[in-house]
Amino acid sequence: MATVTILGKELAVDADGNLANLSDWNEDIAREMAAQDGIPNLTSQHWAILNYMRKVFEKEGSAPSIRRLTKESGVDTKTLYQLFPKGPAKRAAKIAGLPKPVGCI
Repeated sequence: MATVTILGKELAVDADGNLANLSDWNEDIAREMAAQDGIPNLTSQHWAILNYMRKVFEKEGSAPSIRRLTKESGVDTKTLYQLFPKGPAKRAAKIAGLPKPVGCI
């Protein structure tokens, strides 16, 4: 398994670059992952999506799809793409410390 260094810590990642161990995630890690992914500041809207995704994952064992995000998170599709360009569900899951959602390319 591959590793990445974030905030001086070696963290295991899966083939998609998402954290392999959910327990490695915290808000500082999320901020750094976002910055490395071209999102310099996580706003309250970003955190609403990240926290929603983590809540769904904790309850159901998988990250929600983009369709579900737009239906249940209170953030519309256009805004999701503004917050997390080039694949909002996939990018948000990565920053949230979760595996890629099922169905994401």
